[in-house]
Parts: sequence; structure tokens; C-alpha cells
Amino acid sequence: MSLLPSKLLCLLRPTNPILGLAHTRRQTSPTPPPLRRVLCAKRTGKQRYPSEKKKLRLKRKDVLADVKSANKFEGFWRLSKLGVPVHKDPGKDFLGISDGLLEAIAKVLEFPVASMLPAEAFSVVRKSFDARKVLKEPKFVYIVDMDVNKLISLEPRAWDFISRLEPKAGLIEHLPHGKVSGDLISIIKDCKKISGNAVYRDDEHDISSVSKGSVTYKTSTKPRIAIVGSGPSGLFASLVLAELGANVTLIERGKPVEQRGRDIGALIVRRILQTESNFCFGEGGAGTWSDGKLVTRIGRNSDSVLAVMKTLVHFGAPEGILVDGKPHLGTDRLVPLLRNFRQHLQELGVTIEFGKRVDDLLIEEGNVFGVRVSDSRDNSRSNSQKWEYDAVVLAVGHSARDIYEMLLSHNVTLVPKDFAVQEALEWSNSLRYLGSLVGLRIEHPQQVINSIQYSALASEVRCGRGKVPVADYKLVKYVRDEDSDASAGASRSCYSFCMCPGGQVVLTSTNPSELCINGMSFSRRSSKWANAALVVNVSTKDFESLNFHGLLAGVEFQRELERKAAIMGGGNFVVPVQTVTDFLDSKLSATSVPPSSYRLGVKAAHLHELFPIHVTEALQRSISMFDEELPGFVSKEGLLHGVETRTSSPVQIPRSIDTFESTSLKGLYPIGEGAGYAGGIMSAAVDGMYAGFAVANAFELCHGGIESVFGKTQRAGVVKY
Repeated sequence: MSLLPSKLLCLLRPTNPILGLAHTRRQTSPTPPPLRRVLCAKRTGKQRYPSEKKKLRLKRKDVLADVKSANKFEGFWRLSKLGVPVHKDPGKDFLGISDGLLEAIAKVLEFPVASMLPAEAFSVVRKSFDARKVLKEPKFVYIVDMDVNKLISLEPRAWDFISRLEPKAGLIEHLPHGKVSGDLISIIKDCKKISGNAVYRDDEHDISSVSKGSVTYKTSTKPRIAIVGSGPSGLFASLVLAELGANVTLIERGKPVEQRGRDIGALIVRRILQTESNFCFGEGGAGTWSDGKLVTRIGRNSDSVLAVMKTLVHFGAPEGILVDGKPHLGTDRLVPLLRNFRQHLQELGVTIEFGKRVDDLLIEEGNVFGVRVSDSRDNSRSNSQKWEYDAVVLAVGHSARDIYEMLLSHNVTLVPKDFAVQEALEWSNSLRYLGSLVGLRIEHPQQVINSIQYSALASEVRCGRGKVPVADYKLVKYVRDEDSDASAGASRSCYSFCMCPGGQVVLTSTNPSELCINGMSFSRRSSKWANAALVVNVSTKDFESLNFHGLLAGVEFQRELERKAAIMGGGNFVVPVQTVTDFLDSKLSATSVPPSSYRLGVKAAHLHELFPIHVTEALQRSISMFDEELPGFVSKEGLLHGVETRTSSPVQIPRSIDTFESTSLKGLYPIGEGAGYAGGIMSAAVDGMYAGFAVANAFELCHGGIESVFGKTQRAGVVKY
């Protein structure tokens, strides 16, 4: 039985991005432009700043104080950074306690005979693979929880070694009560239990309010809530509200995953684009036909993230995602998971309306009282209907551009959002949002990336079926515009985004006259290709250079690039491509190009002419620096595809910190990626979960539920992916 966590943290300190040392780019001119030197984001030993050393000392002092006040023989000890060489580990798919891992544990405990340690006393919390060149040999790195009571009961001689065990910050931690949280469904049900008896919803009889601790649930009325969009945020908001007794209607402009899959098949085989059912629109959102990445920067070990993870497992995801250092599902696993999710919502009484597009909001005296919907196949919108609700949760994705225009028509406040990029400032935990991101998607043979990252160990990948994971990469560089001074905002951030090892390049256009792409992969990642977006931030200055102004200038900038890419490809969804070497030299040396995983055809084109000159130069310089970090990254086998524009929402819809309600329109709750508060499956799901509790609290379905169960809500305007 899962334990109810006392606090699920949502506002978490982000991890620093992986920053490498900036290298001088390849000389393409006699005088190279100045570069801003960027140090490694994670410093150790003498490299730490005095403030960091002081903070670490205080942390160690707190850890020691906690242990002194606790009994070492109660609860759990968490052992981190346990390294097991590849030849001693069963491989990436084994998530249990191996003999090699017992040796690493015994070394920490200073226990003389590893084979005498009972494996049953240990559980794997996290497993990742580390093949950095600075290591003597590649290894699997574990985080393990040790159950002290179980260990001593099975091996009494361990008592003496536990008595001498002392905490070490980041390596050894004492957890007096463990850290256990259940899936979202069990958490809510645990909250609703009184003396072992569950409180159920009743459609016909009034049930008096009941409470457990500071959490009170009211089930006498059922407010009508419309949730627009069935991506991660919409699904999890629906789940919370339905479990707490709301009358929920989930409105999705696209189709269920089964029909959506057929439409995507028709697009790939017959080039037929369904504008409302494609790689962006439909059940599950844009993440369904993607890599299914579950990595996040909002706290991998936080209770809120674990609750979402365990909910995904409840609906069919493999339990390995709870342990994998870089968890992902793949489209093949997301499709059945979404079917199970949908079935559970319907069993809770949720009405799911597929193929229905929200055309407008119904507003009276500054309050939303419903939506106007029409059949998404009807472009004329002549048969629209009015559906009345007590509140509308807006959980649309980043491609629902018509929604932004509709909101502006009602004077709903929108803020141009610097999307998808986050940079650590002054090595602190504060974040700065740079400009919108645009760029290209680069593709290499997966074997090339395996060789670059693993060297001789590349043979162990075996198309995703070997001992080590399919190799990936994450690259970040900062460059300065050649004609700019040192003023703020003059530098650009360039980095790899949404890396899909063993994947393929796919079409994500929602309009036949526009061309944009993304990457996807299946669970095994067995494709012979590796692709990733290489993107650079752009700003209002770049928008204005193309004469785009106003709150939706970023959207128009995206559209302009997508239209140019479609023209470069010659139409019919053919993607313009260019070899990396040609792109760096700003030329097109040949019309023939290397093979591509993109199935609708590619055409050699002058991609260096696609963007404004400053964007092209930033991409060229950063790619050259990437090659310094990953020798072989720049090669004739590397193929750039255009264009990547939809990394995240171009705007943010301001909302209340506490209630999640729009600051300019009562009854409207903007959430998830389309509202500018998430940037991936996990962050969107967590945002939807918190928003669901916020709406439930507003309608007295629960009192104090957010604060006492999940901790403080996210701060409006703070986005951590």
C-alpha cells in the first residue's frame, strides 16, 4: 500500500544545464569574433566558488545534525554514485541487485565479503550509464536504498558496520522514514478514506463533507468543468478533477490514438494531411508520436514527478521508468497507455468529445461560462454549438495558434514568452528566459554517434538490445553576434534539443503550406539513425527584422520560416536538407545527399539562406564548436533538415500563483505547454495535476488539498522543463 506523502514539491531548484568549455570555432575568417567563455556548470574541488563551498559545508552540517538526532538503525540509508563497470553489470535492462552492485555497496559499508550481503535488503532507486571520456572505464551508476531493519535481520553481522556509517553529502544519506509515494489515483483515494472506509461520489444523494486531517472533500455538488486538450496536462487535470467528484468534459479537436494512427499512416504513405489529426493534434498531444521522453528538470526524485511516473506505470508503462536515469516510453508504448488512461476516465464518468474544436469562449461580465464548439472537420464552423460550464481549463498545445488569436479577441492578457531555453545565471538557481528557438534537425547514422560516445564499447549497443543504452548527446554553446557589443542580450544560446537516438525525422506540419519537423522513436530505439534539433534563440529584434510586431510576432516568425522551408523543399511535404559541411561553408556542392530517415523525401537546398543572417551565423559557429566536443560530429554523413520551430509555446497566458486562474478572465484556467507553463510530457503532466487540485479547491471539492498533500503550488511565470 502506498503511503500518502506529506508534501509533494512542485517548485524545485532546477539542475544546471550541461555546459562545456567554449572552444574557438573553426576559422572561416582571418579575425574570429570574440566568444563568451562559459565554464562547466558543475564544479568540484578547488573549482568551486567560495559561496558554493560555504553552501556545501552548511549542507553537510545539516545532514550530520539530522543523523545525530535520528536512530541509524531506523528507516533507510540512501547510497548514491555507486559505480559498476560494464563487464560486471548484467546490462541496461537489468534493474535488480547484481553481484557487481553488491561489491560497490560493500565498499561503501566497508563490509568485507560482498556476497554475504542479502540482496533483498537493497532496492535500486536510479540506474544510469556514464561513458564520459574522463573516466578510466564506462560504468553504470546506481542510487540504492538500504533497508536497515531488513539488512540486520538477514545479516546480523552488518550491525557493527551500520553503527560506524556516517553521512556524506551527495553520497550517503539517512532517510528515517523512507520516501514512498503512490500513484495519483491511490494518493487521492488515501485522502478520501476515513477509518478505512472510502468516501464515494453519489450522483443522486447529498453526502456531507468529510475530512482527513486538514484535507476536506465535499461531494454534495458536481461542478461542470470543461478541459480543452487531451495532452498530458489535460489528461492529468481531468484525472484529478474526476477522482474528486467533478463533472468533467474533455474536449479534443483531434481523434483517439487508434484513428489518429491511421491518419498519420495516410500522411506518411499517401501524403494526405488531416489538419486536425496529425503529429500535433489528437489524443495524447504532440508527445504521443515522439520519443516519449520522461526526463525533466523540475526534480527527478520529487514526489510530484514520482506520482506522475507511478500513474503512468498504473496505466501500462513499464516499471523500469521509475529507475531509468533517462526514462522514455516510445510511441509503441504510449498508444496502449493512452487507451487505458481514457478507459479509466470514462469509468469515472468523464465525457470525452473527440473531433470537437473550441472556436470561442462564452463570456458574460468578465466571467467564462462555457465554450462554443464545432465539428473539427467543418472548416466553415457553421454548425457551432454552445456548451455551458462552470469553468474552462485551457490545456491546448503549442500548435493551437487559433486559440491565441481567439483569446486576443477577448482582450485576454498574453505575454510574449521566451520559450524552450533556460540558462543558469551567475551559477545560481535563478533562471533567465532567452528568445524563441528556431533551427534545424541534424541526423547522423546512429553508429557514428555510438562510436563518438562509446569508442570500442559501441559494439555493445546492438540496435538497442545490447548491454549499454543507445548513445545520445546534449550540447550547449553560447556565441555572440559578430557585429554586436557586450551589451545584455547580444549573445545567443545554441544547443541540441529533443535528441532522439535510434529514431527518425517526422513531419509536424498542421497546414499544407507550412513545413516543420520533429524527431520520434520507438521504445527499443532500434533505428539506424540518430537525430536532434540544433536550435538558437531569437528575439523581438529578429522578429522586427522581418516586419513582425505585436504579441504574436513569434508565431508569425515561425510561420514565415515554415513557409520558406516548404518552398525550398518544392512542396508535397518534401523536406529541404543540406550536409553539415556545406552548411558551414554556406554552399551547395552537390545535389545528391546522404540517406535520410524522413519518409516523404528530401531535397538538397540552401538551408543557410533560410534564416536571418545572424541566426545562420550563430548556428554555424555553434556547430563548429560542437565538433570540438564531439569529434566527428561535423562530417559529410551529418545531414541537416529544415525547419525546427515548434519547440514550445511562443506566448504565456498569465495566471494566479495560487489559484491557476487567468489574471484577466475569471473562470479560465490556462495550463500546460500551450499556456507557457511546461515544456515536455512530465512538466506538463505535473502542471495539469496541480491545476486539477487548484480548480477542485476553487469549487470546494477539497479544502487545503493542494497545500497539505502536494506542497506549495507552482509560481506563475516560473517555467522549468
